[in-house]
Amino acid sequence: MVNHTLVSMTGFAERRGSGLGTDWVWEIRSVNGKGLDLRLRLPEGIEGLEAAVRAAVSAKVARGNVTLGLKLARGGEAAAPRVNATGLAAALDALAVVTRTAAERGLDLRTPAASEILTLRGVLESAAPEEDTAPLLAALLADLDRALAAFNAMRAAEGQALATVIAGQIGRIADLADQARTAADARRPQMEQTLRDNLARVLAGAAEADPARVAQELALLAVKSDVTEELDRLAAHVAAANRLLAEKGAVGRKFDFLMQEFMREANTLCSKSGNAELTRIGLDLKTVIDQMREQVQNVE
Repeated sequence: MVNHTLVSMTGFAERRGSGLGTDWVWEIRSVNGKGLDLRLRLPEGIEGLEAAVRAAVSAKVARGNVTLGLKLARGGEAAAPRVNATGLAAALDALAVVTRTAAERGLDLRTPAASEILTLRGVLESAAPEEDTAPLLAALLADLDRALAAFNAMRAAEGQALATVIAGQIGRIADLADQARTAADARRPQMEQTLRDNLARVLAGAAEADPARVAQELALLAVKSDVTEELDRLAAHVAAANRLLAEKGAVGRKFDFLMQEFMREANTLCSKSGNAELTRIGLDLKTVIDQMREQVQNVE
């Protein structure tokens, strides 16, 4: 197999890791897209995580609709909550005001239980100190690099398969272009004879016709039916496509543009053919080009 450098926009990778009392799972998947569309599903509470993830992915991926998720599972026992003295005092003061106001209106409220007071907002707080998430962030990003490496390895393998298919389609286009050139050369004597017959018919049916003008019009028709330029451009596009196969980096957009040029020449060839065999070849060209365009849409 020829070693090409195309990269597919389709890929998947999963990476599991653990450390610092935490288990995590990175998951990356992507499909084709016009640009880089990055969708993140990240947990909160880790300072700088989103910005770092966006930078890491953007450095390794040029195009595609990429969905990246991170799941965390914290180990260890949860820290016991503690009473916030200030919050408790504020809650008791508020209860005293409510009890006094109710008594002034002849209402006798029962005394709330301690468990009910603890449920009031601000009375209980976590006993855990502020956590330094920098070590966890570093561990997560190190594993993200490994996940991205696996992700890109899969995309490269997919790209290799794409390149093999596209190389075969480029070869088929080149073969059809050669057939078209042969068919165009073969039709030339027939076209010349047809033009001479048409000229004779016009001159015989219209004595007042200017022979020089008629010959000029028929020569113009012959020029308009000449497909040499289209076949030359097809050959140039084939060479450009082969160069793109060997080019490093993201070449998908260049391939997209080149497919438009391929189809333009094939359409013109069909419209100017004037010959059943040349038309058949032109239609075959359009079919192969359309198939190749579907493959190219997956190239980064």
